[in-house]
Amino acid sequence: MAPTRLYRHLSSYFRNTEEETLPPLSVSFAGALSVAYTVLYVLPFYLSATTRPSPTLSRDAPSVIRARIRFVSISVTLATIATIYVLATRANASQLDILRLLGWYPIGLVEVAKSLLLTAILFAGPIFERAVIENRWKDWLRGQILHESLSSWIGWRNYVAGPVSEEILFRSLLVPLHFLTPLSPTRVILLTPLYFGIAHVHHFYEFVLTHPHTPLTPCIIRSLIQFSYTTIFGWYATFLFVRTGNVIAVILVHAFCNWAGLPRIWGQVEPRVAIGGPLTRGKEDSESEESRERKGSLGWSVVYYLLLVLGAVGFQQSLWTLTQSPRALIKVG
Repeated sequence: MAPTRLYRHLSSYFRNTEEETLPPLSVSFAGALSVAYTVLYVLPFYLSATTRPSPTLSRDAPSVIRARIRFVSISVTLATIATIYVLATRANASQLDILRLLGWYPIGLVEVAKSLLLTAILFAGPIFERAVIENRWKDWLRGQILHESLSSWIGWRNYVAGPVSEEILFRSLLVPLHFLTPLSPTRVILLTPLYFGIAHVHHFYEFVLTHPHTPLTPCIIRSLIQFSYTTIFGWYATFLFVRTGNVIAVILVHAFCNWAGLPRIWGQVEPRVAIGGPLTRGKEDSESEESRERKGSLGWSVVYYLLLVLGAVGFQQSLWTLTQSPRALIKVG
């Protein structure tokens, strides 16, 4: 169940009851902390020669990834300590209430399973493409997908360090702070992911630095697209976190979405055949080095786009049902 004392406080405030209830935090205070956390997360990437990219050193270099993971771990730990202190002193939250507000306890396996199911429904088309069209389902049954995903430092960054650190900071820490302000739950869900999107804008500088011959306009467009889809994902992840009260669920959903990538929304779907046996690539390897495309099948394309549409419809119809939980941080909708 939700944190009892804080839940009663929040519910009475948002229901506009006759009893005047003052929020423990101001919007400006929560916003200032959010900006500080975002800077604390990103700034170390550029303060050290071991984490700072250059024209000759990519952000995908193993040494850069390892150093960034260390700095991010420190940043998230400091932000967590600060948030716990604020919740305990400004909101008078008990230790159990703090764990529940942060989505750390109790660990609801049912919420985790339902969140992953909901996300898989949305990605029905891409899952079909990889499993059937690319004939990867046998590798999945053998557990090869886990080996492929975590066989490189890029995989650890994309599927472990990134989802864990980002969801703890931008969901588990920022969302409870904003719920203790006068903002409504809907505004919290819509506004807090903007910090998550802004935290990815620094990739524009990295891309320009490591691709000096690329015109500026495509770089700007690329950055805007990245900001857009990270913010959209942030809305979804925040909604899941608020509805389920479970940070583990959003971490796993984040990792799944990083693995799945953006679904294709145009073009013919074409099966791929690996050269030299099963794929054992890291995410950074070029697909042109390991596969060749055979003539696309119109039938595969029809099935893929049909599943893409049905997945979107199923996602919309299941959104509220599969996210319903007695552990919700606060009632939404």
